[in-house]
Amino acid sequence: MNNSNILKDAPPRRERRCGIALQRKIPIRIICLITACAFVIYGFARGEAGVVFNKAVNICLECIGLG
Repeated sequence: MNNSNILKDAPPRRERRCGIALQRKIPIRIICLITACAFVIYGFARGEAGVVFNKAVNICLECIGLG
């Protein structure tokens, strides 16, 4: 049996799409990434990293029972 006949008789494959074309997804992803980076930098500038680290240490010490 010839393989080319099998491929011609097969129904066309459907592409899955989420509703937004890829050309529109890429700029949205880039904007979201830039916004996330800006918020991380803003948080570091305000000293939030130290606060979060302190809370993490306290939670760990409470779970272990040393605190």
